[in-house]
Amino acid sequence: MIDAHGGTLVNRIVEGKERDALLAAAGTLPTVELDAWALSDVEMIAIGGFSPLQGFMGKADYESVVVNRRLANGLVWTIPVTLAVSKTQAQGLKGDIALTSNGTVVAILHRVEAHTPDKTNEAQHVFRTTDAAHPGVARLQAIGDTYLGGRVSVVNRPKATTFAPYRLDPKDTRALFARRGWRRIVAFQTRNPIHRAHEYIQKCALEICDGMLLHPIIGETKGDDVPAAVRMQCYEALLANYYPKDRVILAVNPASMRYGGPREAIFHALIRKNYGCTHFIVGRDHAGVGKYYGTYDAQKIFDAFTPEEIGITPLNFENMAFCTVCEGMVSSKTCPHPAEKHVSLSGTKVRELLQAGTPPPHEISRPEVAAILVAAMRQNASAAR
Repeated sequence: MIDAHGGTLVNRIVEGKERDALLAAAGTLPTVELDAWALSDVEMIAIGGFSPLQGFMGKADYESVVVNRRLANGLVWTIPVTLAVSKTQAQGLKGDIALTSNGTVVAILHRVEAHTPDKTNEAQHVFRTTDAAHPGVARLQAIGDTYLGGRVSVVNRPKATTFAPYRLDPKDTRALFARRGWRRIVAFQTRNPIHRAHEYIQKCALEICDGMLLHPIIGETKGDDVPAAVRMQCYEALLANYYPKDRVILAVNPASMRYGGPREAIFHALIRKNYGCTHFIVGRDHAGVGKYYGTYDAQKIFDAFTPEEIGITPLNFENMAFCTVCEGMVSSKTCPHPAEKHVSLSGTKVRELLQAGTPPPHEISRPEVAAILVAAMRQNASAAR
């Protein structure tokens, strides 16, 4: 089984006497209430999804990640994982603090280190822009101006209220892969319903791997992204009808989307390495938004690191379309026909069709998926009236 990033799968969930002692002490500690984003980060740290991180980044790790795409110890890491509070909240915070959600203590943040980040520098390096229209930049501008770093001990793991059958921690997926005898496991990251081009590249990957982890993000996403509940219905319909049941595992990823393009492609790959995957699909504009990143920048960034540093193998795929002459999915690598023979719709165009109650063409979407999306759009439209 592939090692977790950094060599050890982190577990920051405490139990027994240690948990009892921390809970008893929590009543005397200053508190910070977590928003949904921070709560998902705490969970990902706790279960080892963000291994080797044992908590929120302090100043040295944060600044190294922003500029060098590495932790202070040199290990590859491309996205800052930070806990932001206001300057007023940060005053007087030292030692340990209690992290709460709806008033319940979730975790203890140990030996708090507070620092003031250069958010403009962070935005420029991580997102390649300071444009507030970028969702990642907009979030940076909205959160507090002080970052708190420190190791976390989770005493009350956030309770899962949705998708219970699909909530598998890294230790769970690793055990499941081992039971199935899988040695080459490909992961597919998604925040969208799966269309025919996604299906094609997934099945290409399955030709060379023992199994696939279909691993959609269910944390915070943009407001115009398809809701997680609708997406999960789409995934279930596809797996039931078009995939071999013994070769695909559907599990949810509690993390939130950063929309960091190339940097987030590395981040997503490292997370799936922690879940036990050996290969990772990188398609067109991975984790992109708008026109902030080049079409294949998320593939090119892997060349900046050695395979040993990343430890998980990227599988790069070109932009796919349905060719009416070839009568199948193709890319510029495989099809000799001109673009006018290709059927390919943007996400915006697909949303426009759905909002009008028109299913996307079968070359783009399986009918079961289209029906779910049209029904969801109609329900949303009715609720808005």
